[in-house]
Amino acid sequence: MQAKPTIKQILADNRSLWDNAQTRPAVRENFQKALDCRTFALGAEVYASDNGERKSFPHTCKSRACSSCGQRATLTWQREVAAMLPDIPFATVELTMPDVFWPIFQQNRQLLDDLPALAAGVLQDWAEQKFAAQVMILVVRHTFGAHLNFNAHLHILVSTVGLHKTQDRLVPGIRFCKDAIVRKWRHTLLDYLAMALEAGLLSSEHSHPQLEELFQTHRDRWWAAMVKNHKSKDSFLRYISRYLRRPPLAEYRLLTGEGQRIGFLTKDKRQRRIVTTTYEISDFIARLADHVPDRYRHGVRYFGLLAPQSIGKSYEVFLALLGKRRPPRPKRIPWAASIWNTFGQDPLLDSDGQRMHWVGRVSPAKAEPI
Repeated sequence: MQAKPTIKQILADNRSLWDNAQTRPAVRENFQKALDCRTFALGAEVYASDNGERKSFPHTCKSRACSSCGQRATLTWQREVAAMLPDIPFATVELTMPDVFWPIFQQNRQLLDDLPALAAGVLQDWAEQKFAAQVMILVVRHTFGAHLNFNAHLHILVSTVGLHKTQDRLVPGIRFCKDAIVRKWRHTLLDYLAMALEAGLLSSEHSHPQLEELFQTHRDRWWAAMVKNHKSKDSFLRYISRYLRRPPLAEYRLLTGEGQRIGFLTKDKRQRRIVTTTYEISDFIARLADHVPDRYRHGVRYFGLLAPQSIGKSYEVFLALLGKRRPPRPKRIPWAASIWNTFGQDPLLDSDGQRMHWVGRVSPAKAEPI
């Protein structure tokens, strides 16, 4: 019986489809890291026990294209953000765009970087105009849909308690009107695209007049969005971190391959059932590559009271008014403890149950363990 494939195996067996000059450098780098993950190509740490037993532990790749490196990174991010954010009410906002705009951002990846700032500006402007308040805003940008299609959208966590702009006092009960937020988001995004078009920063298969007509046509159309209030930030952090540091497709969903096709299970929200999505291997790899971020591009952005320039100033005042202090950053969990917490086994015990200690390191230049 043919075994279920893994993403690593698919990339290794079809290197020619992505390891070429036509592929973005970030994709080639991350795919190669995923192939080298937990091999001696990345080096290793060597441990030994008093009885002379030695073990070598190859380094992990830390790539967002790797299906095995995301768990620890996800838990670390959750702990750090949960410690940073106070226990106050929040709202979650999901901002989307019609599918006719997805190819524009797919072909003009530099425009993706501005989406979080545009959305944060919409929410902060609303809070200032209606409540004269600054709020905490955390924006996570996603580029994928359930079928591994390119679908640019934003998940946002925003506080419903803010800091008054001119007075040192809290502003509770901030409400975000979905219709008004969506209208402002729609106009802001269309204005941004029109400016990019006029500046010659936007390439498309459509002509300049066709794009202008497209922008104008959608200016007063309905766009989907979601605004939901929560008593805490925990549910949002659990939900959004599922794919924050991982590939957009969990490996357990992959099905046994047939010829040059790859299938995987997908939850179809319209049909409200699990369906099978199938692609040619070349199309599958191309879709995976679309969701690999360029180098130095962050998946999470912070604005308002959480902006870097506000953390040491307004945010400290905000916490003081809440009667809280900013907690220290949680200590990172050692990798051995992380494995114990996840799998229930200690990797640093030898065959006799003795604790092993670090004795050396294997250079990435070496092919075999010492």
